[in-house]
Amino acid sequence: MVDKSIQLRIIQLTSDLHAHNYRYYVENNPQVSDFEFDMLLKELQELEQKFPELALENSPTKRVGGDITKKFEVFKHKYPMLSLSNTYSAEEICEWEERIQKSIGRQINYVCELKYDGVAIGLRYENGNLIRAVTRGDGEKGEDVTANVRTIKSVPLALNGNYPLDFEIRGEIFLPKSKFEELNKERELQGEILFANPRNTAAGTLKLQDSRIVAERNLSSFLYGVYGVSGLFDGHFESVQHAGQWGFQVPKTMNNYIALVDNIEDVLKFISYWDQHRYSLPFDIDGVVIKVNEFAIQEELGFTAKFPRWAIAYKFKAQQVETIVESIDFQVGRTGAITPVANLIPVFLGGTTIKRASLHNADQIKKLGLRIGDTVRVEKGGEIIPKIIGVVTEKRNASAPLFSFIKKCPQCQTVLVRNEGEAQHYCPNEKTCPPQVKGKIEHFISRRAMNIDGVGVETIDALLKNGLIASVADLYSLQRADLMALDRMAEKSVENILQAIEDSKAVPFERVLFALGIRHVGETVAKKLVKYFSSIDELAVATFDELIAVDEVGEKIAYSILQFFETEEHIKLIASLKSANLHFFSTHKQNISNILAGKIIVISGTFQSFSRDELKELIEINGGKNGSTVTKKTDFIIAGENMGPSKLKQAKELNIQLLSENDFIKFISQT
Repeated sequence: MVDKSIQLRIIQLTSDLHAHNYRYYVENNPQVSDFEFDMLLKELQELEQKFPELALENSPTKRVGGDITKKFEVFKHKYPMLSLSNTYSAEEICEWEERIQKSIGRQINYVCELKYDGVAIGLRYENGNLIRAVTRGDGEKGEDVTANVRTIKSVPLALNGNYPLDFEIRGEIFLPKSKFEELNKERELQGEILFANPRNTAAGTLKLQDSRIVAERNLSSFLYGVYGVSGLFDGHFESVQHAGQWGFQVPKTMNNYIALVDNIEDVLKFISYWDQHRYSLPFDIDGVVIKVNEFAIQEELGFTAKFPRWAIAYKFKAQQVETIVESIDFQVGRTGAITPVANLIPVFLGGTTIKRASLHNADQIKKLGLRIGDTVRVEKGGEIIPKIIGVVTEKRNASAPLFSFIKKCPQCQTVLVRNEGEAQHYCPNEKTCPPQVKGKIEHFISRRAMNIDGVGVETIDALLKNGLIASVADLYSLQRADLMALDRMAEKSVENILQAIEDSKAVPFERVLFALGIRHVGETVAKKLVKYFSSIDELAVATFDELIAVDEVGEKIAYSILQFFETEEHIKLIASLKSANLHFFSTHKQNISNILAGKIIVISGTFQSFSRDELKELIEINGGKNGSTVTKKTDFIIAGENMGPSKLKQAKELNIQLLSENDFIKFISQT
């Protein structure tokens, strides 16, 4: 029997961690250091691992993620999540208020709130615990994203105070600007396509299948609509204030994120203030929402076929300005991708002075018909990155020549190439082109790759300048004397760098593969490849058909991998890194049989006894390989309910055998 003191300790740790989490992420008033918090969390994790039966449903350990969701279940909303009517006109706001005054016939109060540019969410709580998180969907039904929402630290897993026993609260999930910028900096360093704006990124993140990745994205929330508490509050404003006492991050009057007013003049003042100051916020908004405060009056006003009559949204216009393109520069990324950037006459837009705007590629320039000296319209709107949306041709100098895309790399003068089917030009000189050499090293040492801490951009510059390194392999040959000879390099810093380099030798194969910087091979694809190929040697000799059989590997990625291993420099690089004792082999579970050796199996549909991940693991530990698409090399398909029609058609055309999950289990159970 488990010691009662252990159960009490788990309960106490859970309670304390929830409280510390609320003070840090909601009140911005931490009471313990990060180290102390981490030690408490570690203690709880260890206790839960030893005594899993004592772990509480809403344990703080669930914040780190780890659940894999292959299918988001659809749930019907108990209270429909309706949209609001919206307007860009102050006059229409006044007309809306006049209709309400005429209908009600007396003075009433309004609540003004920010219109957060995020993803609408509904959270259900029972007995103070988070039970379910559902997206808006079509307003009637949404998708269950509970596993992902549990990772959002501003969403309480357990409530405080005198909360209702069964209710729903609604609001917005969003990605703070700072986190969005950090995420894009990482993607830029890794040579990946940048995310367009925080809202789209938040929406995509909330639908990721791996909640661990969601946890790393650092989403946040504002909750402000309480449902299922009839008779508990007189009005909306009061309900929001109480929700804050229960542990939710709610808009507060002290920040002017919410205001209770009693006349249209104050409503318009609130709108005007945030139209001018919205860019100073740490998150994006795209307008202001105005609601009748009293619930009784809301009920009296009712709804139209689509919208509540008691609320309206004022949307800000996307800001545009005109300026002139003075010149176009060309940036070279770590993969050799050439990105044209327009240099603009500085212009103030969306809270910042805009001097540059990406033109993406030659096709975009051609589409715009851009010429040097053109007057262009630049927009920020919901986009963090300013973009040129058009050319004001009537202001063009008739003698301005057409713009020609460069033929040679601006850094090393190598002739550029453009692969068939791709929009970007590339510099193929990855060995000595300075931005590529530096970019590959920065990517290699980054946190998600080899995580060589202490080697910053300045250190890389100094190492390259002094000829101490020419590629990532040279990092493993650095000596203490080499580093001490660099400017402003202290003994402790040298020790930390050498230790970080040594520690990186323990990094698993999937991260080493990602660190190599193969074009189009991001973290997820690297993991998929490592699950399929047991070593770098096996991957190096893989055929095109074998590569595209890997989940999430399409033709473009397959060709990129083939090209990588056809290059002599890459083979030499891998040999050098092998000599440095980096991991180039898989440490996944050993096979329990080879009954599926040499067979490629595709999974399609949903199953009763096993998840798709469990079936994939069974295939691998019995010597088989998972395929994502049906080809002539597919040996058989494990077919569940709702099997994809295209896969079924291909199976019939290629005469590929279909097995049920029970047939499959019987097959691998043969002795």
